[in-house]
Amino acid sequence: MIIRIEPQSEVPLYTQLTNVIIEGVARGYMHAGDSLPSVRSLAADLGVNMHTVNKSYHELEKKGIISIIPKSGAVINSPAEMNHFIDRLKDEFKPMIAEALALGLEMEQILELVTSLILDIKGKP
Repeated sequence: MIIRIEPQSEVPLYTQLTNVIIEGVARGYMHAGDSLPSVRSLAADLGVNMHTVNKSYHELEKKGIISIIPKSGAVINSPAEMNHFIDRLKDEFKPMIAEALALGLEMEQILELVTSLILDIKGKP
């Protein structure tokens, strides 16, 4: 998987890295049990500070995407290990859906938008 980050973006580097890794898992580029590169190695490859990668890994752990195992590194969790994070996702989706409704989108339009995003990430059948 190729990781691209945009240093000129207003989005913090650690957030960009977190999002790229999450999308990589969603697209199937990385699977449960796969190890992520060490913080030092990934920071060197990307040309960023080690603290940037470390912060991203901790965000991924907080979201339930990875587990950080001391002296072993970061490992992608299985979907079963991520299930207890559904309530957090509901809390994050609710304001976005409310915003879409406030902007005048109908339920069908929101469902269509979400479906198109899923197909974009997973690939069209």
